[in-house]
Amino acid sequence: MKRIHFGNLNKKGRWILLPLILIGLFLIINGAFDFIEFENPKTHKYLNVLGYIIVFGFSTKIFWYKNYVQWNNRGMLIRIKSFLGKNIKFKEIISSELTNKQLILKTVYGNKIELDLSEIVESDSKKLHDIIRKNTIANKV
Repeated sequence: MKRIHFGNLNKKGRWILLPLILIGLFLIINGAFDFIEFENPKTHKYLNVLGYIIVFGFSTKIFWYKNYVQWNNRGMLIRIKSFLGKNIKFKEIISSELTNKQLILKTVYGNKIELDLSEIVESDSKKLHDIIRKNTIANKV
């Protein structure tokens, strides 16, 4: 059985991400335009590469895990047994049910989204269903 890696974007400890990403972007821009001059010309190249590594690390996190769920108050990205995954807005989900290792989501537009959780640990599939139930519009009315 496989596990799902959950990434909550609302967590209080995530405040460190924004400064790190901004530092990475600054290092990339500084490497391109040489705002700060150093005695050793290779220093610009090393700092530029470090900036790219920082930004690359944060932007590819969803591809590190085969089964990944990332969410905040507005929606979620579910990537289970697929390469790109599916973006779902919580305000569009009207009902969800978990039966026989199958998660079925019904949307406002009449669409039905079915997620196969047959190879997923039961506790992780229940946690995914709980996250969806807590954030859908049906439970916020």
